[in-house]
Amino acid sequence: MTKNPNKKRASVRALGCRLNQYEAIEMEGRLKSSGYEIVSFSETAELGVINTCTVTNEADAKSRNVIRRFIRKNPNALTVVVGCYSQMDANRIAMIDGVDYVIGNHDKINFLEYLDDEKPKVPVIIRDRISREDFSIGFVGEPKFEQRANLKIQDGCDFMCSFCVIPFSRGRARSRDLADLLDEAHRMAENGVKEIVLTGVNLGTYFSNEIEFLGLLEKLSNIRDLSRIRISSVEPTTIPEEIFHWMADESHPLMPYLHVPLQSGCNSVLKRMKRKYNLDEMAEFFNRATLAVPSICLGTDLMVGFPGETEEDFHETCNTFLNFPLDYCHVFTFSERKGTPAAKMYDQVPMDVRRKRSAHLRRISASKRMEFFKSQEGKQMRVLFENPKDGSLAGYTDNYIKVFIESVDNSLANQFAHVVLKEANPEFVLGELK
Repeated sequence: MTKNPNKKRASVRALGCRLNQYEAIEMEGRLKSSGYEIVSFSETAELGVINTCTVTNEADAKSRNVIRRFIRKNPNALTVVVGCYSQMDANRIAMIDGVDYVIGNHDKINFLEYLDDEKPKVPVIIRDRISREDFSIGFVGEPKFEQRANLKIQDGCDFMCSFCVIPFSRGRARSRDLADLLDEAHRMAENGVKEIVLTGVNLGTYFSNEIEFLGLLEKLSNIRDLSRIRISSVEPTTIPEEIFHWMADESHPLMPYLHVPLQSGCNSVLKRMKRKYNLDEMAEFFNRATLAVPSICLGTDLMVGFPGETEEDFHETCNTFLNFPLDYCHVFTFSERKGTPAAKMYDQVPMDVRRKRSAHLRRISASKRMEFFKSQEGKQMRVLFENPKDGSLAGYTDNYIKVFIESVDNSLANQFAHVVLKEANPEFVLGELK
């Protein structure tokens, strides 16, 4: 990258979820509009912005490590720490030598309004209460990739699960103004984005201008040149089953893919987690999904080591995952979050037991994902290819299988092609152009 000596350089690093990634792109856009040159986080810069995550203790530690790494490389730069960890533990962040601004979630997109040219003598903390009002963004960033881009439609959550810090770190549920997000979606499509991934905290609770989640999907599906709509992750009790008809229709842009966070496969644990469903209800839902959409890929999140989880509870979770028509799971080791009811429960599972169980469930998931990939061998599927690298092209099928083909034909980047799936690997499938 050629540096412009007349511009100040800024770098933005996002940790954690898709929502943080989306917000980082918006921050970069606002920095560019203010005259900064954006450089990678590994380069020297006059300003660094770290968009933090606090979903686990490990996320907190990673955020601190990234902050310190930037400061060591850029001791004279302005260091701005924003996001969920800033919202929850601003004083601990401010104690890191070299941090200049700690800004919570309410003000992080507008962080530039709070900065001075010179480093403050003491860290400045801005951590206002998060509004419950619907919001607009007026997005000024650029899609991270030409072909696929995240679209923020919602933030916050009202569900108050006993383990979760999100209602405190990101606030209560609120939706993005319909006209504002549709304007960004139209601009994405006009700029070459072929797939948008809907992102937020609790997508299915979307409601703006009398339009619910289903109505939003319908409006997005009518955008010209937008070939794919993908739902990133959606709470089990908020999914309108009318979407199955669209997912089964190959001409419809809504993709046959759902990531539904169960969190546990044991009813007694689900009850202590304060989740809003039981396993019988979820078994019926997943069976209806697979009957309605035979090509659907179903994934889930499972938390291991929740307080009071016995060996029997854990084995029940494993069996649930094996018996449900789920193709993979993301495994999370329970982490006590200050202020949540779960952190105060007396029957905490020892950390070594939590890690052992997590490793076991990850092995089961890897095996089941491999079975899913093998079941797709020989099928012909549409793939949206991304940027070429090292003589190969990678992209995703409609049902979210990552596919690699050997090719030096760069014209396929950001294009659809039909591919025969040939050979399953643990994390991808090798394919051949049809």
